[in-house]
Parts: sequence; C-alpha cells; structure tokens
Amino acid sequence: MIEIERKFLVTSTAFLDEFRTKNRIVQGYLSSVPERTVRVRIKGDKGFLTIKGKSSDSGMSRMEWEKEIALEEAEQLLLLCEAGVIDKIRYEIPVGKHLYEVDVFSGENEGLILAEIELESENETFENPNWLGMEVTNDTRYYNAYLSQKPFKTW
Repeated sequence: MIEIERKFLVTSTAFLDEFRTKNRIVQGYLSSVPERTVRVRIKGDKGFLTIKGKSSDSGMSRMEWEKEIALEEAEQLLLLCEAGVIDKIRYEIPVGKHLYEVDVFSGENEGLILAEIELESENETFENPNWLGMEVTNDTRYYNAYLSQKPFKTW
C-alpha cells in the first residue's frame, strides 16, 4: 500500500512515438487536504476511488489505497467533488523494465506535461528517456490535488 513514484517534466512530445496505451482521465477531489487526499477518477470506462496519505519528506513515498468502483458511482461522486476537476490524457510508455505514465493536461492545466514512474524502492535505478526533463517529485505544485485548486495556467 506504499506508493513510491518520481515525477518529471516532459521536454518534448517524442513519447508519442513510443506509447503503448492511452486513456482520458477525469478526476476530482472529495478532500484535497495533504494529510489525506480522497480522489474520484474516471479512467476510460472505469471508475476508481483513491485515498492517499501525506508524502514522505522526499516526496517519493506515501500510502495509497485504491478500489475500482462502478462508472455510474464515479460519475455521481464527481458531482460532490471540490471545484477544479482535472482532465488529462495518460500515455503509458514502457522504458526498460519500467512503465512511465505521461499525462498531457487540458483545460485549466493545458500546456503541462508530466511523467511519473513507480518504483519498488526510493533508491531503485531506472532509464531516463530523452524526452524526460527536470525532476519535480518534491514540488507540491505538480501534485494533481494542487493543480485542481491552482491550475497551471494561473502560475
């Protein structure tokens, strides 16, 4: 239940030549308090409810609990969410033995492209594709909960 991930800016759209799958994601927050975010997500034709704990000092690790829920339930829960729904296309790109998830944001966060990689440990090594830019793992401005309240276009 501990999620370990690192987050990076993306410097080019070269990943579009390498992606395996893509899905539209729409998500909102029932709670965006850093100690416990509660997210409702629709990914493709599936719904999810996710609870995340506060990030570690490094920003790489935190408790995460996620369950798939009925699409209709997710649609109803989205109506209860705080203002600032996130809308993005997620591309999955295999690189070496890892999978990068690249999010291309739209709406109020248009222009932002982020890549995430999940790891087994904070010290695990991984390949850096040529489209990977500066690491922003510990910069809370790039957390989706933050982006829902203070969109990228307002920075």
